[in-house]
Amino acid sequence: MAEPAEPFMTKSDFAYTTLREKILSGEFKPGEVLNQATLARAIGISTTPLREGLRRLKSEGLVELDAHRDARVTELTAEEARDLLELRRSLDPLAVALAAQRRTKADIQEIRAAVKGVEPLLSNPGVDDLIAHRRFHAALYRASHNDLLITTLDGLWDKADRYRRLGLEVVRSEEERDQKTVEHHQLVEHVIAGDSDAAAAVMHQHISTSLGAKAASRLGVSPTATPRALP
Repeated sequence: MAEPAEPFMTKSDFAYTTLREKILSGEFKPGEVLNQATLARAIGISTTPLREGLRRLKSEGLVELDAHRDARVTELTAEEARDLLELRRSLDPLAVALAAQRRTKADIQEIRAAVKGVEPLLSNPGVDDLIAHRRFHAALYRASHNDLLITTLDGLWDKADRYRRLGLEVVRSEEERDQKTVEHHQLVEHVIAGDSDAAAAVMHQHISTSLGAKAASRLGVSPTATPRALP
């Protein structure tokens, strides 16, 4: 989920933040048409800053703009679901492996506090549930102390949020949800113990069986597929 808005921002920043939250939360559905005049009135600004906000969202791949005065929320695609899954299967394990090597006492305290608030997501999670999951993973990312990696994973998390909601439409068994809880606690244990290999292995499994993987499967992508080597 998006972070809370800053108390002082430009109107275009306000438009960007407001619309981005509505898209990532699922309030604006994939493929939904957004009339700019109607939208500007609804959030209390003129169309000029609204268009500036929409252009920022277009640069992030969240909306498409046409030659008229409409915008459209970008559809979910099998290709993007696959790309996100491939990236996260590589980068999330790297992040926790580095975290196991570089975590500080402050990192450990933050990770332990964050995992306490994480519960397996149900089919219609509340905002607090989604924030708790992001907070936990973000604490692991920050413990890597690799700023480029942290920024990249933060951006991937935003893009993946819409696919998580699609993945939640697949009913998960209690056993599957319990396994996610086990994996969260294993990640904490391995990072604190400094075991990079074990942390990376658990995270790879965690991503490979994630809601994003379920979404990819629903869109026709095999979650276990791996890229073919070049000849």
